[in-house]
Amino acid sequence: MKLTFLGTSSMIPTKDRNTTAILLNHKSENILIDCGEGTQRQLKKANISPTKITKILITHWHGDHILGLPGLLETLAKLNYNKTLEIYGPTGTKKFIKELYKIFISQFSKIKLKVEDITKNGKFFEDKILTISAQKLDHTTTCYGYAIQEKDRRRINLKYTKKFGLTKHPLLGKLQQGKTITYKGKKLTPQKATKLIKGEKITFIIDTKKPKNITKFAENSEILVSESTYSTKNKDLAKSRKHMTSKDAAEIAKAAKVKKLILTHFSQRYQNTKELEKEAKKVFKNTVTANDFSTF
Repeated sequence: MKLTFLGTSSMIPTKDRNTTAILLNHKSENILIDCGEGTQRQLKKANISPTKITKILITHWHGDHILGLPGLLETLAKLNYNKTLEIYGPTGTKKFIKELYKIFISQFSKIKLKVEDITKNGKFFEDKILTISAQKLDHTTTCYGYAIQEKDRRRINLKYTKKFGLTKHPLLGKLQQGKTITYKGKKLTPQKATKLIKGEKITFIIDTKKPKNITKFAENSEILVSESTYSTKNKDLAKSRKHMTSKDAAEIAKAAKVKKLILTHFSQRYQNTKELEKEAKKVFKNTVTANDFSTF
């Protein structure tokens, strides 16, 4: 998995930070989490073609998270985007996408869209490789966090299978599916003939005050990407606007036993985010702050 931060500011962009957008690349999938104003220009700066995007996950319908959507859709239409673009978001997403068609004199209709409202917590997408789950957060409007999880997979233990003369054969696929096979009269079990590779998990918690019961949702993530709009000096402001401090994010990371915490969504008052990183590290050491175009 590769993460590219296209925008790390909160509501108001700065000279150095665009509004929120994060791209997750995993094999053939390119999943865009939010699409703040100017996202397509950020993609161009990062040398990423917008036509590579396969899914868009909208956390909520505040302007700094969706105002780049009309321009991106227009560009995809003009570039003859030939996939089906999947868009997921809170209740109302289908309605809002339809409204975009009415508001803009556009070529959106050229694009094949699959738009789905998320109405409850839990898994809403699954294929052979990934699952994507949602968790309702606590913001000033309906907002969801997202967890993208690789499925466990089995790697062939060739050192073991070579003992039976089995190196290339369709039966190896059966072993990778976790099935026992018989080859030349010998029984081979997936427990001995394969090694189980645990799938990695990345969780995104954007725009919320510190949510209750979020620990299980983020639990054991390889990476937790969390909003960190304010420092603890502004904790009262964070609470009133339903945002988190860097310390809040670090406490979630620690409780959920994640491996790495990446902070994003910073108030424009912080030209230097080292203060936020330092605060978080007091609670959770493996913390970094993202900049626009940071990759992990």
